[in-house]
Amino acid sequence: MGRWLKPDVYPLIAAMSFVTGMCVFQLTRNVFTNPDVRVSKANRRSAVPDNADEGQRYSQHAFRRFLATQRPEVFPALNRFFSESQSSSSAADK
Repeated sequence: MGRWLKPDVYPLIAAMSFVTGMCVFQLTRNVFTNPDVRVSKANRRSAVPDNADEGQRYSQHAFRRFLATQRPEVFPALNRFFSESQSSSSAADK
């Protein structure tokens, strides 16, 4: 181990590397797939892009389509436990 790289710093390096990777991914995605970003001169000539399909592909990416099929729960087992106990107790109270 060098003088500058101590084991206590490894989690910080891991977190910063992950966040830097996320930033690079998002910037690269915006440059190459965002319909509002025009890098080539030929694409910049059209002032108002009229391509709804390109915008739809950008906004409805694979991760968003995956999340649309998932239930928005943080702890599904805990939610089921409390919802089942409430429904069974309310049925017993009637």
